Amino acid sequence: MLYDDSVKKRLRRIEGQVRGVLRMMGEEKDCKEVVSQLSAIRSAVDRSIAYILTHNLEQCLREEMEKGENANTKKLLEEAINLMVRSK
Repeated sequence: MLYDDSVKKRLRRIEGQVRGVLRMMGEEKDCKEVVSQLSAIRSAVDRSIAYILTHNLEQCLREEMEKGENANTKKLLEEAINLMVRSK
């Protein structure tokens, strides 16, 4: 799968958020603020996972349809669902 710039941008933003949380910890900020930022990071990671899975699934389904191999469609959907479940 090719990862486009938008997904890389998302991950760089998450990386910046993590650095921010580490800085907050170093400054001994209130735990509520730290936990709030960690929740935002978790949410951003979840959205990134969903983005990658949906775009990958779309790409795989198109390839299978172009080949005329609709039998693999169910398998691809099951794999995508399993990945989503494991990511939670």
